[in-house]
Amino acid sequence: MKHKSGFVSIVGNPNVGKSTLMNGLVGEKLSIITSKMQTTRHRIKGIVNGDDFQIIYSDTPGILKPNYKLQESMLKFVDSALVDADVILYVTDVFERWDKNQEYLEKLQATDTPILLVLNKIDISDQETVDQLIKDWQERLPKAEILVISALRKFNLNYIFDRIVELLPEAPPYFEKDQLTDKSERFFVQEIIREKILVHYKKEIPYSVEIEVEEFKEEPEIIKIRAIIHVIRSSQKGIIIGHQGLGLRRVGTEARKDMEEFFGKQVFLKTIVKVNKDWRDKDNQLKNFGYNE
Repeated sequence: MKHKSGFVSIVGNPNVGKSTLMNGLVGEKLSIITSKMQTTRHRIKGIVNGDDFQIIYSDTPGILKPNYKLQESMLKFVDSALVDADVILYVTDVFERWDKNQEYLEKLQATDTPILLVLNKIDISDQETVDQLIKDWQERLPKAEILVISALRKFNLNYIFDRIVELLPEAPPYFEKDQLTDKSERFFVQEIIREKILVHYKKEIPYSVEIEVEEFKEEPEIIKIRAIIHVIRSSQKGIIIGHQGLGLRRVGTEARKDMEEFFGKQVFLKTIVKVNKDWRDKDNQLKNFGYNE
């Protein structure tokens, strides 16, 4: 049998379920999932292998109009995902209007790459609404194939998977067959800590935070990790640490438990908070954090 391989880019506006969809397709928790917008900052690749195929999924940040350099870098990940893709999964949901981001739709209309338009969250809608949305999208993106799903309930994910395999070009595998992602262990430590901050803190705090893994030392029985939580203001440092350190302790405890599940090994995690003013607008800082690659 001939082997198929290709890159599948998952794109769309914030909060439509892109990360939930990729995690469902890959079968592992690779991307942050919370109710807050802009939870994915990087282009995260998840790899699915079969005897005669390899799918490399890219979960991208939500499409947005950038307000600072960090968001400009995030948008570059989205644009590069369109250029590199063999198949595009454009994710929308039952609450989103087709004209929310007209400029990006024009980019999709101009591409020759196969597009699967994925209408998510149909489990919390009605048939009449879904039918009307399908009709609207058929008019706006006539060359796209429209698929209705519930990523959270894993409804219709098998059909999406089968269509992707059908659309992949014939090619040898790009990665080793036992590889799950192209991201490092340090990257997932950062994402796990950032997820806990997204869950427990409100307003601007989650969007002002970046995680740096200063030390990752793996021993036979334990992984020792030292991580820095960067914030942009002193007041934010106090909020994250909390009264008598309870806030930071909660983040550290929950993150450590998730890391132990992820790595399958005991973890010792030390977290500290530092003020790093305007890191979101400094090119050298963004490069150090893996954005301006």
